[in-house]
Amino acid sequence: MNFAAILPEVIIAVYAMFALVGAAYLGKDALARPLLWVTAGVLFVMGLYIPTGAPVTVEAFDGMFVSDAFARFAKAMILISAALVLVISEGYMIKRNLLRFEYPILVALAAVGMMVMVSAGDLIALYMGLELQSLALYVVASLRRDSVKSTEAGLKYFVLGALSSGLLLYGASLTYGYAGTTQFAGIVQTATEGELPLGLLFGLVFLITGFAFKVSAVPFHMWTPDVYEGAPTPITAFFATAPKVAAMALFARVLHDAFGGAVGDWQQIIALLSVLSMFLGAVAAIGQTNIKRLMAYSSIAHMGFALMGLASGTVFGVQAMLVYMAIYVTMNIGTFAFILTMERDGQYVNDIQSLNMLSQQSPGRALAMLVLLFSLAGVPPLVGFFGKYYVLLAAVEAGLAWLAVAGVIASVIGAFYYLRIVYLMYFGEETDTLDPAPSPVLTLVLGIAAFAMVAGVVNLFGIEGMAEAAAATLVD
Repeated sequence: MNFAAILPEVIIAVYAMFALVGAAYLGKDALARPLLWVTAGVLFVMGLYIPTGAPVTVEAFDGMFVSDAFARFAKAMILISAALVLVISEGYMIKRNLLRFEYPILVALAAVGMMVMVSAGDLIALYMGLELQSLALYVVASLRRDSVKSTEAGLKYFVLGALSSGLLLYGASLTYGYAGTTQFAGIVQTATEGELPLGLLFGLVFLITGFAFKVSAVPFHMWTPDVYEGAPTPITAFFATAPKVAAMALFARVLHDAFGGAVGDWQQIIALLSVLSMFLGAVAAIGQTNIKRLMAYSSIAHMGFALMGLASGTVFGVQAMLVYMAIYVTMNIGTFAFILTMERDGQYVNDIQSLNMLSQQSPGRALAMLVLLFSLAGVPPLVGFFGKYYVLLAAVEAGLAWLAVAGVIASVIGAFYYLRIVYLMYFGEETDTLDPAPSPVLTLVLGIAAFAMVAGVVNLFGIEGMAEAAAATLVD
């Protein structure tokens, strides 16, 4: 076994276990705050440590675990986004008495599960990573034990997550039964020998269904709005970023590594999930007044665009999906940093009407949010526009022009609810003002994210080249 392949996962897992034991013996919640910052530092450093551009592919456990450029790119996104979510969550968690020592440890363990997911070369390793991530997320979703909504969010996420895991396991068992192996390298050989056997096709469909739950793709999105609204806001920010990257990367790995010879069998399924997600997310968000529910439907629509890149079935399609996810994560971290500044008289508010005339009392915050909202809507020349351009181009080049046209229409519809928030901030009615930003950390993260949406138009900070190398590794 090549130990270097699993070194990042081992380091974070060992750190989490030592932190858990140490906090339990040394004072529990008294160590919560320093533990949060140390955990964020460990995740951030490990995210920077992973050599995203290295072309070397290393395997461990007889091919069950694969560390290639694709996995390393996804892991870097997962770790850095998880670290940033921990950083922006400090003030909120302390104010609500939610900062327990378990919180950063659970986030770290969830990150380990996500890293295993994106490096899975076998259905068993895939499920192990998926469950490690899910079990940690079930707990953090219901972290506010005194809140009915938070408890409801955790329960809904648990029940529907268990359902999706069951469907995925059934698909995995069918795949194993007809392919005779759980390793992707063996499955792909069966999938390329003539037509796909009917049982293997059913296995593929059930696997796609399980993954669609994880990325909130329509019609398997039903848990998303309630969980986003009910969970504590920093937890919602975490749900909207790192797990989405992990699920999309896992989606791509299974489809290309295990079923890469059967693109015609899964392309139309993914295209249908894409178009349904884009339109439902765009239309359903229009009627939302709670900004967290609005971001839930926004997330569903954005996953539809990411699936568009995946539906192309090409190297460029995977590259477009990775670029899109990197931009999406950046925009969402900045947006949730802004949402965490929404306080009135010391109480957090989530109603978008509370943003009326924010530009008069806090022009900097309003301007940063305007940039992020325009980028989320895909308005040129901001970076969000290039994310959508990439996936639309990938769809057209793959002969899915109808999907690209649908994407443009959905993007235009979706622009309404982003622009409505901008209208409220600059032209809304006079109302009670929001409090100043409660933390300089939130202001800094918000400002950096907004700046990235403008400065990134030069060369996307080199993400394009790294995504191309990662995609080339995955799609032969």
